[in-house]
Amino acid sequence: MSGGSRLLGWLKAPLRLVLALVILFEEWGWAPLQRLMARIARLPPLRQIEALIARAPPYVALVVFFVPTLALLPVKIGALWLVAHGQKLLGVLVIAAAKVVGTALMARLFTLTQPALMRLPWFAALYGRWSAWKEALLAWVRSSAVWRTMRAWRRQWRERLRRWRAG
Repeated sequence: MSGGSRLLGWLKAPLRLVLALVILFEEWGWAPLQRLMARIARLPPLRQIEALIARAPPYVALVVFFVPTLALLPVKIGALWLVAHGQKLLGVLVIAAAKVVGTALMARLFTLTQPALMRLPWFAALYGRWSAWKEALLAWVRSSAVWRTMRAWRRQWRERLRRWRAG
């Protein structure tokens, strides 16, 4: 095994873990943030915009789906600039806020654009591969001893809280 292959082998597990944490955050926040955005979208002007988005043809839907990601990129770069210039807490807070806002927007926009996007054969194929890869990664995390231990602790704390509330 060459030095580069060994380095790649060592980096694979930490990289997999970081990706799993990002995806777990997305999974954790996706549904509740999408519901929040749906409630906000009940406002009349937003309802009309959502109706337009939902009727968009596939390539327009693709642009609409990816624009928020690109729009948040300067915010994230600005946050990194803050961190680099000594404003670590502010920079991290801006990155976290951008992540939450981005996840909320992506969740809602995907809900609206998914039917149109799935009419693009290449997108449907990529989405299928992404979903399978994501599920395999999440299965790997969920099968870990750390995950199972954390779930057990969470169940114990919920049971204690339930008993305490019952008094």
